[in-house]
Parts: sequence; structure tokens; C-alpha cells
Amino acid sequence: MARNTVEAWIPEEYGSEVIQRITQTSVVEAVANRVPMSSDTRHVPRSAGMGVEVVDKGGAYGEDVSNNDDVLLYAKKFGKVLRIAEEDVDDSLVNILNVKMKDWGISYAKILDNASLAVTAAPGTGVPFQSLYYLLSQTDNNLGYTGNSNITVAGTGGATYANFSDTIGLVEAGDYYDPGTMLAIAHPTFKKSLRGILDTQQRPIFIEGLAGTPDTIFGVPIKWSLGARTSATATSAPTGRPLMAFVSTDLMHLGIRSGPESVFIDGRDGTSALTDESLLKMRARRGFVYGHPAGASILVG
Repeated sequence: MARNTVEAWIPEEYGSEVIQRITQTSVVEAVANRVPMSSDTRHVPRSAGMGVEVVDKGGAYGEDVSNNDDVLLYAKKFGKVLRIAEEDVDDSLVNILNVKMKDWGISYAKILDNASLAVTAAPGTGVPFQSLYYLLSQTDNNLGYTGNSNITVAGTGGATYANFSDTIGLVEAGDYYDPGTMLAIAHPTFKKSLRGILDTQQRPIFIEGLAGTPDTIFGVPIKWSLGARTSATATSAPTGRPLMAFVSTDLMHLGIRSGPESVFIDGRDGTSALTDESLLKMRARRGFVYGHPAGASILVG
């Protein structure tokens, strides 16, 4: 990623190494519906479905009474600044700007997944938006959802066959179940326990993909995310309990306000000239919302 010595935000081009690192590491960036945002908020329609009934010959059509509303995306900024000595830029055999941008991309991917999936607190300081975990932990009488009803917590001995089966069953029994859009998102620590779990017919519930095919659990594709650990605030290095979430990709909405992008501020200008140091600023503005709590479930490992 070549840089000119200018003070202007430069967006990453699609297909760049930084973007590839992000989409390889962040499940949310890779699979969520990308919703362009021209301001810091945007309403996304949420359908409550539509009924159907038998209409007799010559009979009147019944009118659907489903309650439709919307969910709101808030764009929040994820960023960092790096101070670089002029000597490091001039003397390094490896382009330090490229290396640091890719490093930032990996950290951004993990904090975005963590903020979207696993943060346990309400939006506020350090919490950019409502995570899937927080959504499922709250009662919503308007939607007829009871808090924590779609969250399963494994015992101290680790997740069992019953835990995995019961968790996926919470989605399969709901109105938002769609096998074509269903996806499991899990922290990689689940791999070890999954390898030894068999169903009642002694068949493995976890199949590791070969030749480019995805890993699966109960036939559902799995995406692995290092951000899928609980934490009180959004972080790129969560240390809480690992999560496996069963979701519908149709209900995952990622607001795209700007970025990833960067700006290089030359140390030869202004007050930075006193220390021969330049600044590299990196940022992305994103929003996330999950469409309906009944369309997802979480196993806490």
C-alpha cells in the first residue's frame, strides 16, 4: 500500500492486502448485509413476516396484520494512530506502513466481531452498538421475546452434545429459521471439544471441511471468529467465555459509513518536525444491528 506524503484520507481499495486480511478474519465483514450509510444513522426495515390463508372461490382476501417496523444502525468509529520515526520509514527494507496497516486490519476485524457478537453490556462508553449477545439477553415485549431464552450456558465440564443440539434447536423451532441462510459463528476454542462429540448414532456432529468446503456442525457451515469471546466492552483481545452463535445472515446488517481508510501526516511539517516523527492514522466507521432476537441463538462455552 504505497503512500504519498499528503494529509488526506485514502480509502483501501477492494482486494488490497488490508481488505483481504479483514474479510479473512472478521466474519461480520465477510457475511453480513452491507448497508451504505450517508449519515451516522440509518433505519433498516424489519419485517414481521406475512400470513397466508386459503381463499374460497369468490371469497374476500384476508388482510395481513403483521407488525412491521425497523431497526436503527448507528455508525461508530474504530481507529488508531501510529507514530513513526522518520528513520524507520527511510531505513526499513520492508514497507513499515504496509505492515502496520495489515496489523491494524487484523485488530479491527477482531474488535468489530467482538462488538457485534459478544459484548455483554448496553451501548455506551467502549460499546459502539448492541451486540447479538446483549440483544438475546434482553426482554422485548413488543417482539414477544423473553431475555436469555435463546442463550444456552455450558456446564463446567464443557459443552455437550445436548448443549449444541438444544442451542441450534432454538432457531430451528422459530419463525425465522431458513436453512439457506443459517450460519454458525464460533470461537476456535470450540474445535477441540467438537472433534470428540458424536450423535446418538455415533456420527460426528462436527465435520472439518476439505478442498475449500466449510467446516460444518449438524450440516450448518461454521465461520471461526477470534472476536467471539464475551467482554464488558469492545476489544480486539477478548478474554471471556467463548461463544457459538447460530444466526441467519439475512438478519445481520453492517452499516458502511466509511473506510477502512488511512492518512499519513508528514513529520517534516508543523510541530512534528521537532521530533522527526510522522503519524499514520487508520479508521473505519461501521454500524451493526441484528434484525430479530428470535432468529438467533448462542451457546456460551
